[in-house]
Amino acid sequence: MRWLRRLEFEFHYLLGAAPWDSGVSPPELIAFLDAHPPGRALDIGCGTGTNALTLAGRGWEVTGIDFSARAIRAARRKAKDAGLSVRFERGDISRLGDLQGPFDLALDIGCFHGLTLQQQTGYARDLGRLLGPGATFLLYGFVAPETDSGSTLITPAALTTRFGEAFEVSAFEAGSDRGRASAWAKLRRRA
Repeated sequence: MRWLRRLEFEFHYLLGAAPWDSGVSPPELIAFLDAHPPGRALDIGCGTGTNALTLAGRGWEVTGIDFSARAIRAARRKAKDAGLSVRFERGDISRLGDLQGPFDLALDIGCFHGLTLQQQTGYARDLGRLLGPGATFLLYGFVAPETDSGSTLITPAALTTRFGEAFEVSAFEAGSDRGRASAWAKLRRRA
């Protein structure tokens, strides 16, 4: 992610006006939690911790990672106020090599689509290492990237190309977010 883009995210957090930070976990995550027992979860691009706290409140052992120091501070404060134990780390989501798996679930709501192709390659490699056999990767993102991002489309074919060595796409649901085409994908870690 380019430094100007990072500055833009920090600015939104500073103003308390981050449109992606609704404070509500999406129904797709809630449906997954209703159907699966707790395990270890990785919240990639966790922001102020909304989804990490939802996971922890359901009994999951959660690690959240985000590059924004301001978002991580807010997430830690929210976890303390809620009396929940969540490990929040500041870091680069395109370099997850320092994390220790295995995780049973990885959640990425809106980060992968903003990475360059090179960053996506590292991300996919690291995620394959971090998730255990049969684990689930829930991914939400925009279908068409911003023109200057250099990233790929989030389509079943593109996800198979990027993640196919370690994952299979088990579900894909197109939608829309703030006037842009988006999608939820569910990938399963191969045995």
